[in-house]
Amino acid sequence: MLKKYDVIVVGGGHAGCEAANAAAKLGSSVLLVTMNMNTIAQMSCNPAMGGVAKGQIIREIDALGGGSGIVSDRSAIQFRMLNLSKGPAMWSPRTQNDRMLFAEEWRLLLERNNNVDFWQDTCVGLCVKGDTVEGIKTALGITIFASSVILTNGTFLNGLIHLGEKQFGGGRAGEKSSTGITEDLVDLGFEAGRMKTGTPPRVDGRSLDFTKMEQQDGDSVPSKFSYGDTKALVKQRPCFVTYTNEATHEMLKTGFDRSPMFNGSIKSVGPRYCPSIEDKINRFADKDRHQIFVEPEGWKTVEIYVNGFSTSLPEEVQYESMKLIPGFENVKMFRPGYAIEYDFFPPTQLKHTLETKVINNLYFAGQINGTTGYEEAACQGLIAGINAHRKLNELSPFILNRSDAYIGVLIDDLITKGTKEPYRMFTSRAEYRILLRQDNADLRLTPIGHEIGLASDDMLERVGKKQEGTNQLIKAFRAMGVTPTLANPVLLDKDSAGITQQVKLSSLITRPHISIEDVLNMSVEARELSIELLKSHPDIVVQAEIQMKYQGYIEREEEIAKKMNRLEDVIIPETLNYAALVSVSYEAREKLMKIKPVTIGQAARISGVSPSDIAVLLIHLGR
Repeated sequence: MLKKYDVIVVGGGHAGCEAANAAAKLGSSVLLVTMNMNTIAQMSCNPAMGGVAKGQIIREIDALGGGSGIVSDRSAIQFRMLNLSKGPAMWSPRTQNDRMLFAEEWRLLLERNNNVDFWQDTCVGLCVKGDTVEGIKTALGITIFASSVILTNGTFLNGLIHLGEKQFGGGRAGEKSSTGITEDLVDLGFEAGRMKTGTPPRVDGRSLDFTKMEQQDGDSVPSKFSYGDTKALVKQRPCFVTYTNEATHEMLKTGFDRSPMFNGSIKSVGPRYCPSIEDKINRFADKDRHQIFVEPEGWKTVEIYVNGFSTSLPEEVQYESMKLIPGFENVKMFRPGYAIEYDFFPPTQLKHTLETKVINNLYFAGQINGTTGYEEAACQGLIAGINAHRKLNELSPFILNRSDAYIGVLIDDLITKGTKEPYRMFTSRAEYRILLRQDNADLRLTPIGHEIGLASDDMLERVGKKQEGTNQLIKAFRAMGVTPTLANPVLLDKDSAGITQQVKLSSLITRPHISIEDVLNMSVEARELSIELLKSHPDIVVQAEIQMKYQGYIEREEEIAKKMNRLEDVIIPETLNYAALVSVSYEAREKLMKIKPVTIGQAARISGVSPSDIAVLLIHLGR
């Protein structure tokens, strides 16, 4: 009934959508198999995209030609650039999104691609011949054949929902879990584990008193995620902030004896950086309050997401506790929060392409690899989709280094170090974060995306204009001079020392507290040039400022990256017998045999492998 496909993607979440979109845009025939066609791209948890480090990932996905940035812009109800008080390496875009519109936009984006077919069914197993996947088996008793399979199962693999003392199977509230795949994979030799995540209650916004909360508006001049032709917001919806208190905490504690977090029902590890409210008040007993972010679920709905109140306590305890939060005195609850345990597969069982080491042409992406977050899942789906297509067409693997992108950091962390708790991206995980900024993702990655056929000609042309205009403005600032008469009034107003002779404009940009706007106020000629260049690309002035102000730091980091990347060029033969390297420590040999690093650079990042172990490897390889 169904033809053989190039790629079958199992799961219609963020990873699955990006995987199907990427492989299909590149020319592969794709079948997206999902348990429910109405929940494609469902925002299972908070209705937001981006944030610290996560916003950089969405920009990178967009720069490569993926869909998450476009869909986020089209469904945004608020935009904020976080961390503007810090350096540009920390600036992180974030949107608040209309949950229903987000899902609709993703589905429409996929439906517009004629290479994507859909099938509503549950995958219950894999078809494997020898060491190569050949397709999937479904709950309807159908076998669907494909040259490659990408598993993006989210929290559905043997999902178990916890709500107080109640437990029931499910991959998400109101949706059944998926069984069979884990068992198949374990039989094939994969190692499996369990993880836990949770979600807060949703409430009726009509029952809240927002006058008792702090209003949190979007940026006065909102930007957007995509480097393409999506539109920035003209109007925005506000969010709000309120706080728990000691009364809230005391009420929450009355349910601790029935909490699956504390009574032993939940045995797996949850996300360290997104703890439940009961975990927060237990671990941080010295804190008398915790922030609660009150986030609307869309333009028109009254449903509110209670961010910061993730919980699996009994529903009556959740309700009584929320009533003690300012503004929530008359709250009506739509849905209680809950915790969910699910199967994952330690990602050290993958290659950098996200293809499994055990079975050829089988790829894992998203929470199946132990990550948490829409953005982390989406970028994995993108890379898996690209590589599934490229392998089928006998093209070289598509791998981003740690100095190329946050996506490269995330994947290398996963397959080299593994994870025993839900992995979340932070700027601190990237050693080259001055290079990997959100403002230059297009300059870094769009040429690469275009080369592999994913980023469009228009995207490349737009990046070319940005690069050309930035270089032109920087060159002009290095050539144009400014006199003390014109410069000192501005400098002194900014508490910066005046100049005694004419200097180049570029030298003033590097001063603390002096912005490019300040310098433009000193020079009519520079102002006129910047206005002219902005006609070709809106980001030229900001990009020029960052590159001039942080030139020394950028060049230093580029040099460090080049030195480290030399180790990435030293390939380790697959046939290398680590057990015979007696000069390498036992722990290192054990780790190296398990991970099987491809390069010396990757080997050096494995926990337990010391510099002396690397020196022995280099000598053994004739280096």
